[in-house]
Amino acid sequence: MTELLKISLPDGSVREMEPGSTPADVAAAIGPGLAKAALAARVNGEVRDLGRPFEGDSELALITSKDEADALELARHDFAHVLAEAVQALYPGTQITFGPATDDGFYYDVMAPASREPFSSEDLPDIEAKMREIIKADKPLRREAWSREKLIEKWESEGEAFKAEWAKELPENEELTVYWSGDDWLDMCRGPHLPSTGKLDPQAFKLMRVAGAYWRGDQANAQLTRIYGTGWLNKKQLNQHLMRLEEAAKRDHRKLGREMDLFHLSDVAHGSVFWHPKGYRIWRELESYMRRKMDGGGYREIKTPQVMDARQWEQSGHWGKYRENMFVIPDEVPNTEDDGPVISGEADWMALKPMNCPAHVLVFKQGITSYRDLPIRLGEMGCCHRNEPHGALHGLMRVRQFTQDDAHIFCTEDQVVEEVRKFCEMADSVYQDFGFKYEIKLATRPEQRFGSDEDWDKAEQELRDAVAEAGMATEEFGWEELPGEGAFYAPKLEWHLTDAIGRTWQVGTIQSDRVLPERLDATFIGEDGGKHRPVMLHRAIFGSYERFIGILIEHYAGRLPVWLSPVQAVVAPIVSDIDGYAETVEAKLAAAGLRVKSDLRNEKINYKVREHSLAKVPHILVVGKREEEEGKVTMRTLGEKDQQVLTLDEAVAMLTKAATPPDLRA
Repeated sequence: MTELLKISLPDGSVREMEPGSTPADVAAAIGPGLAKAALAARVNGEVRDLGRPFEGDSELALITSKDEADALELARHDFAHVLAEAVQALYPGTQITFGPATDDGFYYDVMAPASREPFSSEDLPDIEAKMREIIKADKPLRREAWSREKLIEKWESEGEAFKAEWAKELPENEELTVYWSGDDWLDMCRGPHLPSTGKLDPQAFKLMRVAGAYWRGDQANAQLTRIYGTGWLNKKQLNQHLMRLEEAAKRDHRKLGREMDLFHLSDVAHGSVFWHPKGYRIWRELESYMRRKMDGGGYREIKTPQVMDARQWEQSGHWGKYRENMFVIPDEVPNTEDDGPVISGEADWMALKPMNCPAHVLVFKQGITSYRDLPIRLGEMGCCHRNEPHGALHGLMRVRQFTQDDAHIFCTEDQVVEEVRKFCEMADSVYQDFGFKYEIKLATRPEQRFGSDEDWDKAEQELRDAVAEAGMATEEFGWEELPGEGAFYAPKLEWHLTDAIGRTWQVGTIQSDRVLPERLDATFIGEDGGKHRPVMLHRAIFGSYERFIGILIEHYAGRLPVWLSPVQAVVAPIVSDIDGYAETVEAKLAAAGLRVKSDLRNEKINYKVREHSLAKVPHILVVGKREEEEGKVTMRTLGEKDQQVLTLDEAVAMLTKAATPPDLRA
């Protein structure tokens, strides 16, 4: 008698099934509703196709659309395959390469046949229509194991040079799989997949754009066309996503930066920002705010060099781990009359600092430090340079030159938890002042790292304990651990902010580091009279001023809080006869410390109001004959329909209150 398989289900029950049974069979045995709803299965923790047989006794959890994360990953993977099938059906001779799921959709890299130009956005409607046709055909998606030789033979016979090249590199002893779509199209894939194309919603995807991509990411290889799409479980989710994209486009900090005259970017300084007076006013307000926070937290501000000897970076470990992202220069370039730079080959190498940490250790090491002096909190508005790839640069969000609200805390082991707890509370107060909700994550040790496992165990637990003592290791704060995502020298807590349209941004961080003090020989004199290593806490709240300003612009859609607004009020006279009164109003507001200007141009008032509203000025004070006679102003507030008529003193009091930074309000 054949022994039955024991399949354990999440509710604790056990189903006995015949050998060769599949998760689909279990779903059918439970009931027709579940059989119809099931999309895939988690077998012993691994996501698999419904039709893949069990290998033995197993734990089974069936995946339905209610398991959104798993279901979306499967759907997007399938959309990518359907995209490739559609392109080849429409344009015979197209070569396909790879097509993964992404965070909000999918893409596939393809090469158009020699008979036509590379694919463009004009081709997308036809490809979408063909994809819907394939989905509605409800073609079964069937898994088969193939030999390496069979795969190579197929791809070479069909002119699929890229697939053949990849197949030749696959290990001979590994099970290689393909997935059929119906009986007439297949792709090389590990899976898993949905049972059929009909499980996809034909109205839940949209092809978004095309871009160039090199085969295997190497510029020396053939250029392909990458077709991007977004894919969801239903049309409602797709529409919500498209609305978010539309809103994000309206909030794009690069667009608003131009409209508000805040900054510009130029090819003459790739990855560096030219701050205009209005944009730099935002910077200055943020810098003053953060200085007050750091002064109140017992930090002492320092300033360290931009360029340091390469040997310092070698000793710290950054040269080996981070060299490709550093700007390096020789410390001596001999004079020459020849054109172009000349390096003798004998000069020592220097580097623009990509981070402030080693320089802060050097400051700490000056003189003799006692345990009584600890903790020492050193802060710096430190300008750093990182040689980010040109294609990765993105407005203020990804730059090569940036300034951090950086600080390092040197403390004893017994002080770590308390210092991290205090930082958690400081970060909380800052993010609340800017109206952000956030989640806290713990990024733990990566595979490639410095330091002993014992030190990593200790550092990770200290961060856990500090968050718990701050009362933040809870579901409310989104507490989560991210295995393997720490820095090479330390685990770290990360603050992930959620903006006004639901996007998340990783901004603040604190890292508990025992590696750098060891490598750079930082010590203090302990109570026993001997030398001891401090623990070094690396911390920032804004992260970088550039990126944080970009996030703020998009979070507020340019309508910054009054205290941050470059221009807090504009006085706009209706007719030129009132210019004198407008200047009187401006002077009184300026005397109260407000950033205000008068618009005395010979333009209609509606034109002035519209222009300053587009520039996101929070308050426009309209003055005419009646306002002059009564000593009043008519105040229009950005984003509000109703306007207020106030005395000049009332307007000054109201605006002064609104312009007070949140940390200075009573």
